[in-house]
Amino acid sequence: MWAVGIGIILLYNVLIFYIGYNIWVWLKQISGDRKSIKIMFWVVLVLFAYSFVFSRWLDESLFFTWLGAAWLSLFYFLILLLPAANIAVFLRRFTKIQKEKFVKMTGYTVLIVLVCSFIFGVFNAYSPKVTTYQITIPKQVEGKQKLKIIMASDMHFGDLSGSGQAKKLVEYINSEKPDLVLFPGDIIDDDITPFLEKGIPEILKKIQAPVYASLGNHDRDDVDLVKIFNNSGMKVLDDEVLNLPEGVVLVGRKDRGYQDVVRAELPELMKQVDLKKPVFLLEHQPYDLDIAEKNGVDLILSGHTHRGQVAPGNLITNMIFENDFGYLKKGQLQSIVSSGYGVWGLPLRIGTRSEIVQINVTFNPIK
Repeated sequence: MWAVGIGIILLYNVLIFYIGYNIWVWLKQISGDRKSIKIMFWVVLVLFAYSFVFSRWLDESLFFTWLGAAWLSLFYFLILLLPAANIAVFLRRFTKIQKEKFVKMTGYTVLIVLVCSFIFGVFNAYSPKVTTYQITIPKQVEGKQKLKIIMASDMHFGDLSGSGQAKKLVEYINSEKPDLVLFPGDIIDDDITPFLEKGIPEILKKIQAPVYASLGNHDRDDVDLVKIFNNSGMKVLDDEVLNLPEGVVLVGRKDRGYQDVVRAELPELMKQVDLKKPVFLLEHQPYDLDIAEKNGVDLILSGHTHRGQVAPGNLITNMIFENDFGYLKKGQLQSIVSSGYGVWGLPLRIGTRSEIVQINVTFNPIK
């Protein structure tokens, strides 16, 4: 274990040196190879590269939280862009272009691509789209034969996703007048303090529809989160079964991400369920679809994956999960996985976009 940790630290420092060396090769074409500037550059780079560590030590520091997020974003882009720049500089030797001029122009090109990519990634992260699904469940309910559901997962309310994003979500929900609102986990980003200090509970209380939630792997702190969330205008189902007035049975599970959590097995929870009614399951991480299908769940709603959040992360989530994003039908079970409303770690999305999910359900019993 220690060897793996040391290996990761060494690799990280090698990558920092790789990034720093490339940036300095470009900068010295602009500022000259002055020793004082060079020393200052490397000191600033190292501090910047470890700002995300400082943010962990200084839990109350919003400055270091954003600085660390900015560095991780920059790190991600440069690891992708610099190899291409190095190849271009290498191929330059087969041309008659002056090396100093080419290095300078390559650096400016990387900078422009970097800025444009960052703007695009931030837009994707903080301008959620609406994804709509039309599904039919072959069961009968009393009363309304159609339900409009708004689902949002992985809000990660905290330092990177604050009151502005919460207000935007609530405004959209109220404009759509849904029958139900469902939050399948990761409501906060590990720390309850920003959630409370930014007044997000009072914002969520303005939702003009019943709100039900389950907990995610980032919904953790040394406080009673279920009580706090319940006092924020939602009803948390923590390994619970609830018969809704709409004629639907809603099952909410504890998240499997906790190392010390003991959660009920799904077959045990389903013993409390009338399978003649439509059964909706809130399961933060989209695992074990076969178990849900075998036990009579009609609709399972999940998040967690962020669809990788930044490419090529989507390739990894696609390998891990049977359904890492979107809609999948498995027997009578229908699975919907959201890419998430918020962000984690990086304040950007590349290859994916934040979303709010609208699910229009029609009940149509088989005759």
